[in-house]
Amino acid sequence: MSTGSGAHSAPAPNSRHDTVSDDATATTQGAAPGVAAGPAATPRKGTFSSLRIRNYRLFASGQLVSNTGTWMQRIAQDWLVLSLTGSSTAVGITTALQFLPMLLFGLYGGVIADRFPKRTLLLMTQSAMGLTGLALAVLTLTGHVQVWHVYLVAFVLGLVTVLDNPSRQAFVVEMVGPDDLRNAVSLNSANFQSARLIGPAVAGVLIGAFGSGWAFLLNGLSFIAPVAGLLMMRTAELHKVERVPRSKGQLREGLRYVAGRPDLIWTIVLVGFIGTFGFNFPIWLTAFVHQVYHAGPGTYALFNGLMAAGSLLGALLAARRATSRLRLLVGAAVIFGALEIAAALAPSFWIFAALLAPIGMLGLTVNVTANSSVQLATDPAMRGRVMSLFMMVFMGGTPLGAPLVGWVTDAAGARVGFLAGGVISAVAAAVIGLVLARAGGLRLKIDLRRGHQHVAFVPRAAAPATDRELATVA
Repeated sequence: MSTGSGAHSAPAPNSRHDTVSDDATATTQGAAPGVAAGPAATPRKGTFSSLRIRNYRLFASGQLVSNTGTWMQRIAQDWLVLSLTGSSTAVGITTALQFLPMLLFGLYGGVIADRFPKRTLLLMTQSAMGLTGLALAVLTLTGHVQVWHVYLVAFVLGLVTVLDNPSRQAFVVEMVGPDDLRNAVSLNSANFQSARLIGPAVAGVLIGAFGSGWAFLLNGLSFIAPVAGLLMMRTAELHKVERVPRSKGQLREGLRYVAGRPDLIWTIVLVGFIGTFGFNFPIWLTAFVHQVYHAGPGTYALFNGLMAAGSLLGALLAARRATSRLRLLVGAAVIFGALEIAAALAPSFWIFAALLAPIGMLGLTVNVTANSSVQLATDPAMRGRVMSLFMMVFMGGTPLGAPLVGWVTDAAGARVGFLAGGVISAVAAAVIGLVLARAGGLRLKIDLRRGHQHVAFVPRAAAPATDRELATVA
């Protein structure tokens, strides 16, 4: 199973100030590295500009097929666990086991991704992911599946993902180059969300008509497409990236690098809160379908499809966006949490359903903005390790949050569980936004006069130079 972030690295300039073509100009104006600001902003590109590159087209086509299978398996897996146990906590445990390896070993995956050829690593990981789907299909279609089988397959899949995620994220820039990085990040998310529109709908039909096993089988077979795409690539057209030689202390080096960059560390902390408490949709949506609306897998697929439609719109808008600003990240995270609160309190089925699309759009905006901001501000030699930390926090928080959220949902009901996730996400975003503003030498300005911007962050008087650099990021 692949994930939807789709973030990638750039070729190896000598410092983070060289990450994108306009960074030298941006830095002279006080911009933080890797983030365009003011008149130095990167010119707007076409929404699908990365697809003009053959290697990336092969990659994107294969990922669309496998992502569709991934979403089929996600729906089938959640519904199978709920059918076997009748417990939202069990669904949460399955989700937790799938992401636990990222929490335990995620940083080591980044070190390996920095050392070895990404294409070779991806051939191995994508093949292994296909085998996990086929194993679960055999168990289910033969009638021998038990819940511990699903737990085991989820954990093994998580182990593979530890290596697949940083390798896949660090590989796309080798296909498209740094100038198309931001566009490729967004198109990968659009790819994932397009599959999310198709996969749940197909899974809902298959589960209702034949059971979960056929969804698992199709997912396993779907990984033939990305493996074939990787094999068909023209390696001479890849942008060369210097691999990091094996040496002691590389993991600590990556952690020290992030610790010294407030723009990186607070962005990662924010996505950690959102990932741990705000992205537990398998738990909440199955609980709403089962407990609140007393419906079946078709309704669960509908809810996932609505979220996917909003996420796809968010990804396409992000593909047209020329910059990745932290103020957008914080604002989107606050609104994301507020919409979750509204959905938890929705008085009717259709109001709840209607809120899922904007929740998907804002969640995707948070993901893409954080992802591209971190990548573009990171030295290429560090990118595998930094992105593995990013994904470890974003996905690795799930083993901590999912069982807790599942327990709250079982004990207090679906609405309380969803409400708690929204409140934590909104509060965390607001607090971290204030921390970033303070670190960036900004203060909140409220101006109620007619014709003026009523709420804005403005520079504090005599802000230090290092603070002004962060202020431009925000």
